[in-house]
Amino acid sequence: MTTHDDSPGAPARLGQGPYWQELKVGQTFRTFARTIREADLVNFISCTGMLEEIFIDATHGGAMGGGAVPAALTYSYVEGMMMQTLIQGTGKAMLELTLKTHAPVKIGDTIRAEGVVTGIRPTSKSGRAVVDSDVRVFNQHDEVVISYSARRLIAGNSEH
Repeated sequence: MTTHDDSPGAPARLGQGPYWQELKVGQTFRTFARTIREADLVNFISCTGMLEEIFIDATHGGAMGGGAVPAALTYSYVEGMMMQTLIQGTGKAMLELTLKTHAPVKIGDTIRAEGVVTGIRPTSKSGRAVVDSDVRVFNQHDEVVISYSARRLIAGNSEH
């Protein structure tokens, strides 16, 4: 059973991300926003095993103060928001990621991301391309909390 029909005349798939041929260096994108709730933290640290004191003890007064969430949770939520649109159905692999944390994210913070395509290199195999992007994650105060560079393998449109 085929679930992905790119044949001429087939209806567009709602929510599918662009093929690499539809992207341009310098093209920008942004995600919706998402508020981090205590349940998000509890679920994330429970399934990952990140049961560190700064995440499980609300009275912990470390460098980030109480209510801090792992940068991995913040990054994962941003990637999830991008998965739902930008790379849904066309993203083939995350090849490389370089991440820098600038400020803590805490329970109750609302995050969103903006990014730019910084490179596109077609591969010699299967019409795919390596697509580079820089992403900045902001909190509700428009402060950058995380930035990262991502290198992904993106599908091509066989018609191009």
